[in-house]
Formats: sequence, C-alpha cells, structure tokens
Amino acid sequence: MRLAGGVILGYLVMFAFVFLSFSGAFLLLGVGRTFQPASYDVTMTWNVVSVVLSLVAAMIGGVVCVVIAKSPTGPRVLAALVLLLGLVMAVPMLTATPAPPSRGPEVSNTEAMMNARQPAWAALANPFIGAFGVLLGARLKNGG
Repeated sequence: MRLAGGVILGYLVMFAFVFLSFSGAFLLLGVGRTFQPASYDVTMTWNVVSVVLSLVAAMIGGVVCVVIAKSPTGPRVLAALVLLLGLVMAVPMLTATPAPPSRGPEVSNTEAMMNARQPAWAALANPFIGAFGVLLGARLKNGG
C-alpha cells in the first residue's frame, strides 16, 4: 500500500507543481517571450524554462515518492510511469498536424495551455527528463 501511495502522491505532486510553475512562468514571461510572433509555437526561452521546471517537478515527485514508499522500488515505478505516460502523450503531438489557430496579442493562461505547440524534440525529451528527475530526486533524498 505504501508503494502505490508513494507513486500516486508523487505523480500528483509533480502534476500540481507543473501546473502552478508553468502558469507562473507564463505570467512572468508574458506572451512575447513565451510564443513566436503571431503563433502558438513556443520560443527557445520557454523551452529552457520548461525543461528546468519539468526537472524540478520530477525531482520533487521522486522525493515525495521515496519518502512515502520507503523503498527504492517506488521511484522506479514512478519513473517508469512518467516515461510511459509521457511517451503516450507525445504521440498525438508528433502525429497531429492541425492548422494552428492564429494568436492575438493577448492570450489567457488557458488559451496558452490549450494551443501551445512545442517542438518535436521537446515532446520526446520531456518523458526522459521526467523519469531521470524522479530517480535523481529519490537518490538525493536517500543521500546519494
């Protein structure tokens, strides 16, 4: 039961951190530094911020998971789950070719989340960054 609880709570903490930190980053960066002009294609600045925040979220999730699970198996399961779900979610992003909606000068947080288009390398890298971060966070918590 501790293992499942650690994995579930670790994932939920990651999800909450990503939602809150990405929302905050969008508000801090603004539309002009988040998106390319007149499109929903994200900038390199956003890509870098995204990688950093995703790694931090995964590390926090790994810490939460290992603390609750009290076993190195918990973070391994969480890392596998993050990798698997991340790759599954990347497939539609890589295969879909809908025409992106045009973007006006003002974009709400919800519009940004719904329409942002990241490059293929980011969609493929995120699951691996997440899995690595979970294991790194658990390892740091356990003292190396």
